[in-house]
Amino acid sequence: MDWDRVPAPVRRLCRRLWAAGKEALPVGGCVRDLLLGRAPGDWDVTTSALPEEVMALFRRAIPTGLKHGTVTVLSGPMAVEVTTFRREEGYADGRHPDAVAFDATLEQDLGRRDFTINAMALDRDGGVVDLFGGREDLAAGVVRCVGEPERRFAEDALRMLRAVRFAAQLGFAIEPGTARAMEACAGRVAAVSRERIRTEMEKTLLSPRPQAIGLMVRAGLLDHLYGWDKGLDFSPLAASPGTKEGRWRAFCGLTGFPISALPVERKLRRAVEHPEAAALEGLALTGRELKSLGLRGEAIGQTRRRLAEHILAHPEDNDRRTLLRLWRSWQREQAKEEGADQGRGG
Repeated sequence: MDWDRVPAPVRRLCRRLWAAGKEALPVGGCVRDLLLGRAPGDWDVTTSALPEEVMALFRRAIPTGLKHGTVTVLSGPMAVEVTTFRREEGYADGRHPDAVAFDATLEQDLGRRDFTINAMALDRDGGVVDLFGGREDLAAGVVRCVGEPERRFAEDALRMLRAVRFAAQLGFAIEPGTARAMEACAGRVAAVSRERIRTEMEKTLLSPRPQAIGLMVRAGLLDHLYGWDKGLDFSPLAASPGTKEGRWRAFCGLTGFPISALPVERKLRRAVEHPEAAALEGLALTGRELKSLGLRGEAIGQTRRRLAEHILAHPEDNDRRTLLRLWRSWQREQAKEEGADQGRGG
């Protein structure tokens, strides 16, 4: 792979670690995205340097997770997470390691990761370090755990929700053994915070395949939240407005799921539970503007409610010019109908 595809701030960061005699490799999702021809949103680097050595090498370094070996280095305009090769032991809470050791090799560090497609690194020669078949799974469009799936999920139950989210975002399938392990370990998700659950559900709903959230339901990952109808068809979600409010509204309307079961901001809860009120509040055409156009009294309220109903289905139309054009078309239609009625009466 061509290192020119790696942003200059990340290249400079790695070169500085190399000059200090340390290994340093972009790792995880950024390598996956490069292989897929996508622009990575975040860049992570794994290194043989200890956290305190990273702190000493970079003036603009923030100790964001020293306990787990992570230092955030501000390199140019970018914030890059630099994490020491590590081994992890014990997962009493089903989410976090009880102990972290920084005497690991690169192979051990990659081997602790969640999925094969996220367990690849880029070496200094531009070669992809792929010890677990990540490139093969990328080509096959498969989300597969590194090593034994049930062990990976026992370490961190959030990984089951992440598996569905990656499948939804990338258009991949979940490898059968990984899928079976998800069903076997589904009850562990109850130990995950509802904030984390909400985040993974929302990222899935906002993906190109929002209907994939049905995988979470059918696997039993969300059984502790609600009594789901496992036979529901989730395909209608693909036609819902692609906004956070629109997707949650469609999901809750389809399943009956109470949005209040998750920690969400008041604005989103109101948008889901009272969509008509939220739409009226955010309407780009005010009552005062309608009054200036000659409407009075109840006609103003009726027009705004009708416009609000329209933008619930077409949120992209919520700008003043479009709403005015829509209102004027309604006015013309009404005038034609009234003219026709008068003609019949004559």
